[in-house]
Amino acid sequence: MQRIDLFPTHEYQGLKLRAGRPYPFGATVIGNAVNFSIYSRYATACTLVLFRNHEKEPFIEIPFNKAFRMGNVFSMMVFDLDFENIEYGYRMDGPYNPQEGHRFNKEKILMDPYAKLISGRDVWGVQPDWDCKYQYRARIVYDDFDWEDDLPLETPVGNLVIYEMHVRNFTCDPSSGVKYPGTFAGIMEKIPYLKELGVNCIELMPIHEFDEFENSKPSPVDGHMLYNVWGYSNVGFFAPKAAYASTGRFGMQVDELKNLIKQLHANGIEVILDVVFNHTAEGNENGPYISYRGIDNKTYYMLTPDGYYFNFSGCGNTLNCNNPNVRDMIVESLRYWVTDYHVDGFRFDLAAILGRDQNGYPMSNPPLLESLAHDPILGKTKLIAEAWDAGGLYQVGSFPSWGRWAEWNGKYRDSIRRFLKGDEHVLADVKERIAGSPDLYASQNRGVKASVNFITAHDGFTLMDLVSYNGKHNEANGEDNRDGEDQNNSWNCGWEGECDDEGINTLRHKQIKNAISFLMVSQGIPMILSGDEMGNTQFGNNNAYCQDNEIGWLDWNNLEKNSDLYNYFRKIIAFRKQHSVLRHEYHLGYCDYKNTGYPDISWHGVKAWHPETGYNNLTAAFMLNGCYAETNGVPDDFIYVAMNMHWEMHGFELPQLPEGKLWHIFANTDVAAPYDIVEPGEEIVMDNQQEVLVGARSIVILVGKSVGENRN
Repeated sequence: MQRIDLFPTHEYQGLKLRAGRPYPFGATVIGNAVNFSIYSRYATACTLVLFRNHEKEPFIEIPFNKAFRMGNVFSMMVFDLDFENIEYGYRMDGPYNPQEGHRFNKEKILMDPYAKLISGRDVWGVQPDWDCKYQYRARIVYDDFDWEDDLPLETPVGNLVIYEMHVRNFTCDPSSGVKYPGTFAGIMEKIPYLKELGVNCIELMPIHEFDEFENSKPSPVDGHMLYNVWGYSNVGFFAPKAAYASTGRFGMQVDELKNLIKQLHANGIEVILDVVFNHTAEGNENGPYISYRGIDNKTYYMLTPDGYYFNFSGCGNTLNCNNPNVRDMIVESLRYWVTDYHVDGFRFDLAAILGRDQNGYPMSNPPLLESLAHDPILGKTKLIAEAWDAGGLYQVGSFPSWGRWAEWNGKYRDSIRRFLKGDEHVLADVKERIAGSPDLYASQNRGVKASVNFITAHDGFTLMDLVSYNGKHNEANGEDNRDGEDQNNSWNCGWEGECDDEGINTLRHKQIKNAISFLMVSQGIPMILSGDEMGNTQFGNNNAYCQDNEIGWLDWNNLEKNSDLYNYFRKIIAFRKQHSVLRHEYHLGYCDYKNTGYPDISWHGVKAWHPETGYNNLTAAFMLNGCYAETNGVPDDFIYVAMNMHWEMHGFELPQLPEGKLWHIFANTDVAAPYDIVEPGEEIVMDNQQEVLVGARSIVILVGKSVGENRN
């Protein structure tokens, strides 16, 4: 029996039509028809505009008649379209009254906010036709991808080691050696590398469609074009960036991205997407009409009483996230990425904005954040907030969570950086950060999994630059070095920038190893910036958002040049994954409630069991009791970490271990490679069980276990 609604009831200029299904929004293939559905509360009329692929002028414009509107939704089925060769958009008619928030202009062709495939920027860096009246063109997706048995991995949050990367920058440099540089396919070629490094989760900087030509301009330094490389300015929330696919010019970016995720999952690597729901690429009142402004400006954006745009994003506008209809769009977008792309989680850029009401005021129980926390489809999806915004709202430690949200712990970054470079009186904060920031999260019973620990990220210095520059050097960005963060808590180790001094370079490598040591022995979820493991530099640029060149690209030659760093990163990542005592779910109690003779965590100074305040608070040690971290009923080892950020060597008295256990050395950043670290499980018994010497600005990691005991 054939469905009645799959038969046309109307005709317009040779095309057969009927009233559509209001939901789902977007363009959906149903039988021999395409269902077009779009929401606008304030529009008085809507017209569907159809193009053949890449043609400047539409071949037909079809008005929605009154029978095709239900409530505030225009929906229509169009039959017998060659949908794979069709591009579509809309004209919206309605009031133009900016003071009231309305900016309708029926002369503009607008992109569908729910478009799942967008053309117009198909090949990176190719100048678009600026005379084209419809720049970003929605296309229709027919999903026939074979996922086989793949599903999101659902790796326990506490077991993650996150690797933040940029799709293009990761493999664009010729030194990457990949066949398809700067693409999803390029990343796929590097999966063996990621697996060897030991990371089990990649966090992709924005992959939603965006315009690399937004605010593009020649560099004042060498004249090369500066692009919007990072992509934190979305055009659409449902479509992957076409130019990030080697097949983008053929419209195959959907399948290429899905294949990448499928192959990553097959190798035990999760995928988190960096999503930007705080603003769009339409900018302020002087910005372009792309989609939302012309479809329903008053619904989609936060507006001042006189109709201008609130700018809590720092990018000209702010998405009205807690409007019920915008909230639904965001939820639907995330559900789509989970169900149709098998994405494992999301990091939300400037997430504090998502908790503001329509007037910009922070809410105690933001509906959007609560909806995402309790959504049934997103129930096992990772949710990570950048818990601040450009409007001054800083919520690290207080972001509304409902037990689901984790946070980029900016306080971890700042405290560890200060301690690393030898700042005084920061040790008290460092102890909190290493223990999973109980001062921020324990009172809410959020556990250590609430804290995503990081020292570097895309926004700021790389780890090599953190130890090579005292100040930012962003002249190549064309903003007279005014852009980027000024408070970097960096130290150049005695020389600004690259140098040939062996002593300085040795110290820099030691500091990098210290940094990754801090990160891997801290409770919480560690995140690494891609390239840090090979000593990647951006030459002092701490805001390389526009650098599509050797400043922003990873130089894979550094793998050989800085092989000692890669070797250290690989082994200490493996060490963390091997020891569950480094990955507690809840905050430690500093007590011995199991009567083992030792507390779960204890702090020490140069004298065992006596934390001290000497040496400008630059020395400390802690011990973790493996009896409080069992795997399949088997206790973990004891782990002792001695940290000396002082400029002189110090001896640390070692706590006595239970009978039958001895201290073994795993890592010593003061020792030259390759003897600075061993393979986990191959730790060497120490001759001196009473004291360990820790060199200037060095970290020593010891394992307390029985002789010959191996956890591999």
